[in-house]
Amino acid sequence: MSESNVSESSSSAQDAPQVFDPAALGGEPKIQDSESDATTAAAERKSRTEFNKLQKRLRRNVGKAIEDYRMIEDGDKIMVCLSGGKDSYTMLDILMSLQKSAPVQFELVAVNMDQKQPGFPEHILPAYLEQLGVPYHIVEKDTYSVVKEIVPEGKTTCGLCSRLRRGTLYGFAESIGANKIALGHHRDDIIETLFLNMFHGGKLKAMPPKLLSDDKKHVLIRPLAYCKEKDIEAFSEAREFPIIPCNLCGSQENLQRQNIKQMLADWEKQQPGRSENIFAAVCNVAPSQLGDRELWNFEELQDEQDKSHLVNRISLIQT
Repeated sequence: MSESNVSESSSSAQDAPQVFDPAALGGEPKIQDSESDATTAAAERKSRTEFNKLQKRLRRNVGKAIEDYRMIEDGDKIMVCLSGGKDSYTMLDILMSLQKSAPVQFELVAVNMDQKQPGFPEHILPAYLEQLGVPYHIVEKDTYSVVKEIVPEGKTTCGLCSRLRRGTLYGFAESIGANKIALGHHRDDIIETLFLNMFHGGKLKAMPPKLLSDDKKHVLIRPLAYCKEKDIEAFSEAREFPIIPCNLCGSQENLQRQNIKQMLADWEKQQPGRSENIFAAVCNVAPSQLGDRELWNFEELQDEQDKSHLVNRISLIQT
C-alpha cells in the first residue's frame, strides 16, 4: 500500500472501523523486498549457469580443434594476435584458461599491431594486458597511411590492410622466437570466406584451421575454428572485454563479406543447421567428385581401370 493510501486511512479513522494494515508496520514492503531479492538471486544463478555452459562449450570446441589439427605441442611459443575485437579477446581468454590444465607446456605472448589509425585508443590494450599479467608487445607500424594512399576512396581496404599487417606480424613473430601464430578467425569467418572465394574469386577455398606460410617459416593456427560467432559475441559481452572498433575498414558499408553474412543468416532462418552442414563439408572434401586436375588424376583413370571383365566376358550371342 502506498504512502498516500496510508495517509487516507489515517485521516478517515474516525468515520471507519479500524482495519489491520500490514503496511503500517512495514510488513508489506519487507515481503516485497524479500520477493524481489529472491527473483534477483534466481536471475543471477540462471545467468551464471548460462555463462558456465557457454564457457564450457567454447573451451570444448577450442580443445577439440587443437586436438584434431595438432595445433599446440609441448614447448610451443605462441604469438596470440590481439586486435582489440571480440574474437581475439575470446581466443586469448580461452587459451589462457586451457593453458592452466593442458597436458603440455606452452607459452603465450599477446601481440597487438598499432596501425596508427586516427583516434586509436593506445592505452586500452596495454592496461588490459597488464591486468591479465600476460606477456605482450605493441608493434607500431603506420600501415594506415599506406592503405589510404593506395586504395581509392570508397573502395574496400581490408585486403591490402590484411597483407600489410600479416607481413609485419610474421616478421615480429620470427624476432621473438614464436613458432606458432594464433589468429582469431571462427567458424563463421571460414564459411563466409568459402563463399567469398567462390562468388568473387572462382576458387573453392576457405580458411584452414592450420596453415604453413608460403615461406614455410610460420605455422598459423585458428583455435576458434569450431566456435560459432554468436557464442563468441555472448562470451565477449559477459566478460565485458574493452572492445576497440576498427575505424579503417569496419565502418565501410556494403562490404562483400557483410553481404555473404546476411545471405547465410537468411539461409539459417529458412533451414536451421545449414551453416553446420556447410562447415562439415569444408572438413569433408571428396577431390574425385570435383574437377580440379591438380588434386585428382582424371587423365589416367583408364590406366587404373580393371579390364579383366572385358577380356573374360562371356558372349551372350550364340552363332
